[in-house]
Amino acid sequence: MRVLGIDPGLRNLGWGVIDVAGARLTHVANGICHSAPGVGEGDLAQRLLSLHAQLTEVLRQWQPDTAAVEHTFVNKDAVATLKLGQARGIALLVPAQFGLTVGEYAPNAVKKTVVGVGHAAKVQVDHMVRLHLPGVRIAGPDAADALAIAICHSHHVQSSTRLQDALRRAAG
Repeated sequence: MRVLGIDPGLRNLGWGVIDVAGARLTHVANGICHSAPGVGEGDLAQRLLSLHAQLTEVLRQWQPDTAAVEHTFVNKDAVATLKLGQARGIALLVPAQFGLTVGEYAPNAVKKTVVGVGHAAKVQVDHMVRLHLPGVRIAGPDAADALAIAICHSHHVQSSTRLQDALRRAAG
């Protein structure tokens, strides 16, 4: 199974792709989609279009089987939260356009799954991603978060599959 994790952001949208075979996780690729260079702060539509085009290319190139996106972190700045939500909309839309099921996870759930602590620092997330994916070269903090989201989703999908298999065996 190939999993795409997406860390939504208007300026920097992180993405990471891993392959999952049983308990084995393998790094495939990671990177950061940046809003179109030269686009002014006021031109939100063009920035969203740029993110859409870049993320579409990521899906075309790496062809994931499933995707996961982090929930929006709500802060005190309502305008910034709304803009982040719009970038998150792109992060949900593009995989859906490719027919993928998209999992959604709260930041604390991702950290709990990958680090073991729900309020882990970014440096701890980065460290644990490197332990899960030996030899990985991470494009930046947003890409590290995206890889953590992919790892989290792989664990949840595997757990759900095992549960469904056990329920089928019990019923049958």
